[in-house]
Amino acid sequence: MAETISGIVELEKTYLAKYIPSGLEVCRSKEIIDIYIPGSSSHPTLRLRKIADNFEMTKKEPVDENDPAYQIEQTIVLTETEFNEIAKLDGKKLHKIRYLYPCNGGTAEVDVFQGALSGLVVVDFEFDGRAEMDSFKMPDFCLADVTEDLFIAGFKLSGKRYESIEDDLARFGYKKLSVN
Repeated sequence: MAETISGIVELEKTYLAKYIPSGLEVCRSKEIIDIYIPGSSSHPTLRLRKIADNFEMTKKEPVDENDPAYQIEQTIVLTETEFNEIAKLDGKKLHKIRYLYPCNGGTAEVDVFQGALSGLVVVDFEFDGRAEMDSFKMPDFCLADVTEDLFIAGFKLSGKRYESIEDDLARFGYKKLSVN
Protein backbone atom coordinates (compact mmCIF):
# COMPACT_ATOMS: atom_id res chain seq x y z
CA MET A 1 0.00 0.00 0.00
CA ALA A 2 1.24 3.48 -0.80
CA GLU A 3 0.83 6.46 1.54
CA THR A 4 -0.94 9.59 0.28
CA ILE A 5 -1.76 12.88 1.95
CA SER A 6 -5.40 11.91 2.40
CA GLY A 7 -4.89 8.28 3.38
CA ILE A 8 -3.61 4.96 2.10
CA VAL A 9 -4.08 3.87 -1.49
CA GLU A 10 -5.26 0.28 -1.40
CA LEU A 11 -4.53 -2.00 -4.33
CA GLU A 12 -6.30 -5.34 -4.09
CA LYS A 13 -7.90 -8.15 -6.04
CA THR A 14 -10.88 -10.15 -4.82
CA TYR A 15 -11.76 -13.70 -5.83
CA LEU A 16 -14.51 -16.18 -5.09
CA ALA A 17 -13.05 -19.37 -3.62
CA LYS A 18 -13.41 -22.56 -5.66
CA TYR A 19 -12.53 -24.75 -2.67
CA ILE A 20 -11.04 -24.39 0.80
CA PRO A 21 -7.25 -24.49 0.39
CA SER A 22 -5.35 -27.24 2.17
CA GLY A 23 -4.17 -26.29 5.66
CA LEU A 24 -6.43 -23.25 6.01
CA GLU A 25 -7.83 -24.46 9.34
CA VAL A 26 -4.37 -24.24 10.98
CA CYS A 27 -3.62 -20.74 9.68
CA ARG A 28 -3.74 -17.70 11.91
CA SER A 29 -7.27 -16.33 11.94
CA LYS A 30 -9.30 -13.51 13.41
CA GLU A 31 -12.99 -12.85 13.86
CA ILE A 32 -14.16 -9.65 12.20
CA ILE A 33 -17.38 -7.76 12.75
CA ASP A 34 -18.05 -4.91 10.33
CA ILE A 35 -20.84 -2.35 10.55
CA TYR A 36 -21.43 -0.16 7.49
CA ILE A 37 -22.82 3.30 8.21
CA PRO A 38 -25.29 4.75 7.43
CA GLY A 39 -27.52 1.71 7.17
CA SER A 40 -29.95 3.59 4.93
CA SER A 41 -27.30 4.19 2.25
CA SER A 42 -26.98 1.89 -0.76
CA HIS A 43 -23.24 2.73 -0.80
CA PRO A 44 -22.02 3.53 2.72
CA THR A 45 -18.38 4.61 2.73
CA LEU A 46 -17.87 4.35 6.50
CA ARG A 47 -17.01 1.00 8.05
CA LEU A 48 -16.85 0.37 11.77
CA ARG A 49 -14.69 -2.70 12.49
CA LYS A 50 -13.97 -4.92 15.48
CA ILE A 51 -11.10 -7.44 15.25
CA ALA A 52 -10.57 -9.13 18.64
CA ASP A 53 -9.80 -6.21 21.01
CA ASN A 54 -9.02 -3.76 18.22
CA PHE A 55 -11.53 -1.20 17.03
CA GLU A 56 -11.44 1.20 14.09
CA MET A 57 -13.45 3.27 11.66
CA THR A 58 -12.45 3.33 8.01
CA LYS A 59 -13.61 5.43 5.10
CA LYS A 60 -12.99 3.97 1.62
CA GLU A 61 -13.46 5.97 -1.54
CA PRO A 62 -12.54 5.06 -5.11
CA VAL A 63 -9.69 7.05 -6.66
CA ASP A 64 -11.06 6.23 -10.10
CA GLU A 65 -14.78 5.46 -10.50
CA ASN A 66 -13.90 2.97 -13.29
CA ASP A 67 -11.36 1.00 -11.20
CA PRO A 68 -12.71 -0.48 -7.93
CA ALA A 69 -9.31 -2.08 -7.20
CA TYR A 70 -7.81 1.39 -6.57
CA GLN A 71 -9.18 3.14 -3.47
CA ILE A 72 -8.17 5.69 -0.84
CA GLU A 73 -8.56 4.26 2.65
CA GLN A 74 -8.50 6.42 5.79
CA THR A 75 -8.57 4.69 9.18
CA ILE A 76 -9.04 6.01 12.72
CA VAL A 77 -8.24 3.78 15.70
CA LEU A 78 -11.07 3.77 18.27
CA THR A 79 -11.41 2.77 21.89
CA GLU A 80 -13.92 0.06 22.78
CA THR A 81 -16.18 2.73 24.30
CA GLU A 82 -16.07 4.80 21.10
CA PHE A 83 -16.77 1.69 19.01
CA ASN A 84 -19.76 0.73 21.18
CA GLU A 85 -21.23 4.23 20.99
CA ILE A 86 -20.83 4.52 17.21
CA ALA A 87 -22.19 0.96 16.79
CA LYS A 88 -25.52 2.25 18.14
CA LEU A 89 -26.03 4.15 14.87
CA ASP A 90 -28.13 2.61 12.12
CA GLY A 91 -25.78 0.29 10.26
CA LYS A 92 -25.62 -2.97 8.32
CA LYS A 93 -23.61 -5.79 9.92
CA LEU A 94 -21.27 -8.39 8.48
CA HIS A 95 -19.56 -11.23 10.37
CA LYS A 96 -16.61 -13.28 9.08
CA ILE A 97 -13.54 -15.23 10.07
CA ARG A 98 -10.42 -14.08 8.21
CA TYR A 99 -7.67 -16.65 7.70
CA LEU A 100 -4.18 -15.45 6.73
CA TYR A 101 -3.09 -18.06 4.21
CA PRO A 102 0.44 -18.14 2.70
CA CYS A 103 0.20 -18.07 -1.08
CA ASN A 104 2.48 -17.15 -4.01
CA GLY A 105 5.09 -15.57 -1.71
CA GLY A 106 2.47 -13.36 -0.07
CA THR A 107 -0.59 -13.69 2.10
CA ALA A 108 -4.14 -14.40 0.98
CA GLU A 109 -6.89 -13.08 3.24
CA VAL A 110 -9.49 -15.84 3.11
CA ASP A 111 -12.80 -14.53 4.47
CA VAL A 112 -15.23 -17.24 5.59
CA PHE A 113 -18.57 -15.55 6.16
CA GLN A 114 -20.70 -16.44 9.16
CA GLY A 115 -24.37 -16.15 10.03
CA ALA A 116 -26.72 -15.16 7.22
CA LEU A 117 -23.91 -15.34 4.61
CA SER A 118 -22.60 -18.73 5.73
CA GLY A 119 -21.28 -20.64 2.70
CA LEU A 120 -19.63 -17.63 1.09
CA VAL A 121 -15.81 -17.65 0.97
CA VAL A 122 -13.96 -14.72 -0.58
CA VAL A 123 -10.19 -14.33 -1.06
CA ASP A 124 -8.39 -10.97 -1.11
CA PHE A 125 -4.81 -10.18 -2.11
CA GLU A 126 -3.25 -6.77 -1.42
CA PHE A 127 -0.40 -5.37 -3.51
CA ASP A 128 2.35 -2.81 -3.02
CA GLY A 129 2.21 -1.57 -6.60
CA ARG A 130 0.21 -1.60 -9.80
CA ALA A 131 2.78 -3.76 -11.69
CA GLU A 132 2.66 -6.43 -8.96
CA MET A 133 -1.13 -6.43 -9.06
CA ASP A 134 -1.32 -6.55 -12.87
CA SER A 135 1.08 -9.51 -13.11
CA PHE A 136 -0.61 -11.54 -10.34
CA LYS A 137 -1.87 -15.00 -11.34
CA MET A 138 -5.06 -16.29 -9.73
CA PRO A 139 -4.32 -19.35 -7.51
CA ASP A 140 -6.13 -22.63 -8.32
CA PHE A 141 -8.21 -22.53 -5.12
CA CYS A 142 -9.88 -19.42 -6.53
CA LEU A 143 -12.81 -19.62 -8.92
CA ALA A 144 -13.19 -16.15 -10.43
CA ASP A 145 -11.88 -12.60 -10.16
CA VAL A 146 -14.76 -10.52 -8.75
CA THR A 147 -12.76 -7.37 -7.99
CA GLU A 148 -14.96 -5.31 -10.28
CA ASP A 149 -18.25 -6.99 -9.29
CA LEU A 150 -19.98 -4.62 -6.92
CA PHE A 151 -22.26 -7.30 -5.40
CA ILE A 152 -19.29 -8.78 -3.49
CA ALA A 153 -18.12 -5.53 -1.85
CA GLY A 154 -18.47 -5.55 1.93
CA PHE A 155 -20.90 -2.64 2.00
CA LYS A 156 -23.13 -4.47 -0.51
CA LEU A 157 -22.96 -7.80 1.36
CA SER A 158 -23.68 -6.25 4.74
CA GLY A 159 -27.18 -6.96 6.00
CA LYS A 160 -27.81 -9.60 3.29
CA ARG A 161 -28.51 -13.32 3.33
CA TYR A 162 -26.73 -15.91 1.19
CA GLU A 163 -29.97 -16.55 -0.72
CA SER A 164 -30.11 -12.91 -1.82
CA ILE A 165 -26.78 -13.18 -3.69
CA GLU A 166 -27.19 -16.72 -5.09
CA ASP A 167 -28.06 -15.46 -8.59
CA ASP A 168 -24.90 -13.33 -8.68
CA LEU A 169 -22.80 -16.27 -7.43
CA ALA A 170 -24.41 -18.64 -9.96
CA ARG A 171 -22.99 -16.52 -12.83
CA PHE A 172 -19.56 -17.82 -11.74
CA GLY A 173 -20.62 -21.39 -10.96
CA TYR A 174 -19.98 -20.79 -7.25
CA LYS A 175 -20.94 -23.57 -4.79
CA LYS A 176 -21.39 -23.06 -1.04
CA LEU A 177 -18.25 -23.81 0.98
CA SER A 178 -17.49 -24.42 4.65
CA VAL A 179 -14.44 -24.78 6.84
CA ASN A 180 -14.57 -27.85 9.10
